[in-house]
Amino acid sequence: MIDQNGELPLHLLRLASPSLPVGTFSYSRGLEAAVEAGWVTDEPAASEWILGTLEHSLAPLDGALFLRMMTALAAGDIDALQRFDAWLAAARESRELQQEDRRMAEALLSLLKELDACKDEKLLTSLRTYPAAFALAAHHWHVAPLPALKGLFWTVVDGQVAAALRLMRMGQTAGQRILIASIPVIERSAAAAARLGENEIGNVSVAMAMASARHETQYSRLFRS
Repeated sequence: MIDQNGELPLHLLRLASPSLPVGTFSYSRGLEAAVEAGWVTDEPAASEWILGTLEHSLAPLDGALFLRMMTALAAGDIDALQRFDAWLAAARESRELQQEDRRMAEALLSLLKELDACKDEKLLTSLRTYPAAFALAAHHWHVAPLPALKGLFWTVVDGQVAAALRLMRMGQTAGQRILIASIPVIERSAAAAARLGENEIGNVSVAMAMASARHETQYSRLFRS
């Protein structure tokens, strides 16, 4: 996550930290239902699920739109920022994923307001997705777009690994192996997202969509999604 000047953006470490009070620990993004259904049962399956959804679902949708949001913020183009945010919000595959995105965005936007990182009340109340709120935070603390995207991807992987550790018979060492394996995936996913044209943006994540929808009626749950 080194920026273009070869420096480590320390504010990005804070934004990507599990201690950021946005409730990341409350969500599994459909992983809990996938475990319940027997689709994810061990470390290799968890790694495939987590890194596969990152590369083939998150990167071509959230990643591509996040970079455009950062560009819009740099240009002061709030209309474009809101357009990309609305696009992303409309692309969520289930009610739970929409609610997760909205609640985490609200938590981060509230934090930005309390920290005087954004004084635009209309903007603070209009954004609907967590990547948009993350872009706003990264822009305020002068984190370059590509390192910021890698940080956003890391938060997803880190949260998914933490969820897997709670849901499965999988130890901390296995979790670390998945996190280590995620680094080249994050690198190439961010690079791929940066290359996409606007007409190429989108994702097809049938398994995650099905798992998320099934989770809404799952009898016993640890997570909110």
